[in-house]
Amino acid sequence: MAASEESLRKALAEKQSAVEAHGNAVRALKAAKASKPEIDAAIEALNSLKLEKSSIEKQLQAAVSGSDGDGALSREAFRQAAVNTLERRLFYIPSFKIYRGVAGLYDYGPPGCAVKSNVLAFWRQHFVLEENMLEVDCPCVTPEVVLKASGHVDKFTDLMVKDEKTGTCYRADHLLKDFCNEKLQKDLTISAEKAAELKHVLATLDDLSAEELGAKIKEYGITAPDTKNPLSDPYPFNLMFQTSIGPSGLSPGYMRPETAQGIFVNFKDLYYYNGNKLPFAAAQIGQAFRNEISPRQGLLRVREFTLAEIEHFVDPEDKSHPKYSEVVDLEFLMFPRGEQMSGQSAKKIRLGDAVSKGTVNNETLGYFIGRVYLFLTRLGIDKDRLRFRQHLANEMAHYAADCWDAEIECSYGWIECVGIADRSAYDLRAHSEHHVKNVFDEGQREGNIDFIGTNLDKSGVPLVAAEKFSEPREVEKLVIAPVKKELGLAFKGSQKNVVEALEAMNEKEALEMKAALESKGEVEFYVCTLGKNVPIKKNMVSISKEKKKEHQRVFTPSVIEPSFGIGRIIYCLFEHSFYTRPSKAGDEQLNVFRFPPLVAPIKCTVFPLVQNQQYEDVAKVISKSLTTAGISHKIDITGTSIGKRYARTDELGVPFAITVDSTKDVTIRERDSKLQVRVSVEEAALVVKSVTDGLRTWEDVWEKYPHHTSGSADD
Repeated sequence: MAASEESLRKALAEKQSAVEAHGNAVRALKAAKASKPEIDAAIEALNSLKLEKSSIEKQLQAAVSGSDGDGALSREAFRQAAVNTLERRLFYIPSFKIYRGVAGLYDYGPPGCAVKSNVLAFWRQHFVLEENMLEVDCPCVTPEVVLKASGHVDKFTDLMVKDEKTGTCYRADHLLKDFCNEKLQKDLTISAEKAAELKHVLATLDDLSAEELGAKIKEYGITAPDTKNPLSDPYPFNLMFQTSIGPSGLSPGYMRPETAQGIFVNFKDLYYYNGNKLPFAAAQIGQAFRNEISPRQGLLRVREFTLAEIEHFVDPEDKSHPKYSEVVDLEFLMFPRGEQMSGQSAKKIRLGDAVSKGTVNNETLGYFIGRVYLFLTRLGIDKDRLRFRQHLANEMAHYAADCWDAEIECSYGWIECVGIADRSAYDLRAHSEHHVKNVFDEGQREGNIDFIGTNLDKSGVPLVAAEKFSEPREVEKLVIAPVKKELGLAFKGSQKNVVEALEAMNEKEALEMKAALESKGEVEFYVCTLGKNVPIKKNMVSISKEKKKEHQRVFTPSVIEPSFGIGRIIYCLFEHSFYTRPSKAGDEQLNVFRFPPLVAPIKCTVFPLVQNQQYEDVAKVISKSLTTAGISHKIDITGTSIGKRYARTDELGVPFAITVDSTKDVTIRERDSKLQVRVSVEEAALVVKSVTDGLRTWEDVWEKYPHHTSGSADD
């Protein structure tokens, strides 16, 4: 708990006790018929205590609600103002709106599409082009076997509870999270100890088992939000949308929950395309699908969304990066697990220090953390509301070396928008080693095969890389040689399963079996594909170590994976860019989005000052120049006052407006400062292009060109 909030809760509890004590004292004085001056003095002291208590309550309310206590918008009011503007100006709206919509599905309107397109274009420039990545585009429909190997079929679940009377479903952890947050924000009477307990629950929410989550829901008396009916015990619900491939229904598939698997299964071909060299990175932008139990929070939790993912393949014995020096001196908010566990806050840390001290596991992971920071801040994310939080030990998969989330603060709190993980070699090994069933379809007749496969027990070839040695090296290798004749006699039809299980043993398992066979002559051995132990005798397998000369080292590459939730980034960008300012008359608040030119949906507007054919002709000439220069723009020749036209475009986040008030030169207005300069008609498009392309700043333009002032400019 933040020290200020904790101290305020303690102060409020003490003040409440003092108010109650003084209230009892006043009642006692009245009962004892004390003198009027004495009673009046006691009442005055009581009123003074009540005022102090009220002041502490306001401070505490401000601390937990996000308001500064001086009339600033609360988080909820700010969010509502921003969302109302976004929907009214068609940045995004609920899908299928005329049919009352479907939770978790949204449509991007024209300005929203433009912002999204600009964000993705910059992502490609910043990552794919800068790093010479290999971009791929894989299908959204994925065979079950692929997602079985990756673990999604068995483990891609959330815990769900049901209203026991209506059957309405809710995410169990969301109900517990909402209860804790509401108590902390709205119940100012809870003790500091209770507040600390609720904050601890929030901090460990992801680590709670189904039983622990259910116990907490019962302990706090949490019921169905809509009906107040009792809830079922939590149980797992798989979040993938299931489908079938082909008309027979015999080939199950899913809509992909992430884009990464398409890259992993294509590793061998991508490695070959890259000249059989490491490191290299593959990238993909595409739609992903998750059947969320109870979607909410607008664009932050949806059922169909855009992901941009990078899989950087690297030698596990060398995770250095040649361009690491370019980001080593970046300093930004980082939240290592040590600070989280000790209740501290995120603090600014130099990236180079975090890597050298081992806080960040390796240079390549550190490099991508730095590149993600630069990407987000250049988009327009406020660097003071961006932090990189390290996963706690209980959040990380057993195979992961290190994981960090880029979290952006918005009105919903800190939101994970980018995950940057060192996943070791897990994914490639999973697809190399996974055993699958042979899946065919009746549709093989007439050549219509729903799922193309071969009679293989494994999903494919080894997904490995090789390092060639300049000189052969002598190494000691473990050799496991199953005696197939003896195994066939003993296990008949299961021989193949036992042989493959023996060959798949790691060195430790094999040497333990060798020792046991030499001492006992027989050992029990678990075969996962049979799901049982089988007896292995000494004559069934030979295990030894032999010295061999090797010309290359074959290994499974590690993967560093930055994964970007594009919709979440865009929503946080909307909030970070939104503000209001008073109109010139001061009678209303005008909405503004301060998008950087890089992502603004429209870069420029062109306005004839008044309806005049000459001015309109000049506006069309400038419009043609902007089109030739590749600058998105909008021309407005309506007779509306120039001030209202400025306000309309400010609400769309348009950074520049060209106002035509003569046939020779025009004014260019900058959105946030509202400052204007005069330039010639011929230069107007070039000036706007130079600023939107980042070749110069508005300050450079302001210094170079004559300034323009007009009493009616923002009327």
